[in-house]
Amino acid sequence: MSRRRRAAAAAGGVLVVMVLLALLANVVAPYGFDVLDLAHRREMPSAQHWFGTDELGRDLLTRIIYGARISLAIGLISAAMSAAIGISVGAIAGYAGRWVDDILMRVSDAMLSIPRLPLLMIAAAVLEPGVPMLIVLVGLAGWMETARVVRADVQSIKTRDFVTGARALGTSPLRIVLRHVLPGALPAATVATTIAVGRGILLESALSFFGVGVQPPTASWGNMLYQAQTTMTTEPWLGIFPGVFIFVTVLCFNILGDALSDPGRRSM
Repeated sequence: MSRRRRAAAAAGGVLVVMVLLALLANVVAPYGFDVLDLAHRREMPSAQHWFGTDELGRDLLTRIIYGARISLAIGLISAAMSAAIGISVGAIAGYAGRWVDDILMRVSDAMLSIPRLPLLMIAAAVLEPGVPMLIVLVGLAGWMETARVVRADVQSIKTRDFVTGARALGTSPLRIVLRHVLPGALPAATVATTIAVGRGILLESALSFFGVGVQPPTASWGNMLYQAQTTMTTEPWLGIFPGVFIFVTVLCFNILGDALSDPGRRSM
């Protein structure tokens, strides 16, 4: 097994553990989500509280486990939404060509030219979204890369003999795209989607860090960082542990994306 595949296997294992922790938070979390212990406020990591406690005496490890539900959900669902939009736009642009391609790609270029984080911060500040709307906003801001990747693959695949043969037999364009063209473009779309998960988690974290993302008392890794920023010099564990979870999770998704993009793997 190559080093890249070993790294991908390790990253996949870490992500499986993360997802299981999020799904089983009620079982594996050492304390209740909002259990207050004012007698043990701002405690350093210890045997009783592995990651320490916050300003209300809440166990930080417990909040990180529950926060994984929100951060991972935003990353995964927004990436799935981005993939659905990007694959649709890319397939239509690549197969139709001409003015349809020009319009869709100019829209994509315009979206790519706008800095994503400031745009989302403005939208979030205006809409004051809950978690579902935040997922929609992040998803709508991330489809362009997938669209461009799928478009390039579709443009290549539609010129091949089996597609020409299907067209000569009178097969409808929709059926040709769904049955013959898109399957060849899915590997590249899968890579883009995997990377989009990490991007979604980072965007949620950044929005929450600036106070316009997930709002307390709902816990996410991003708003835990936001709440910790005023005490980083005196209680650094409140920011370090959520930051480590964000870093490790995004790194693992990027490692998986890198492994999926390996030409040797796709040719097997």
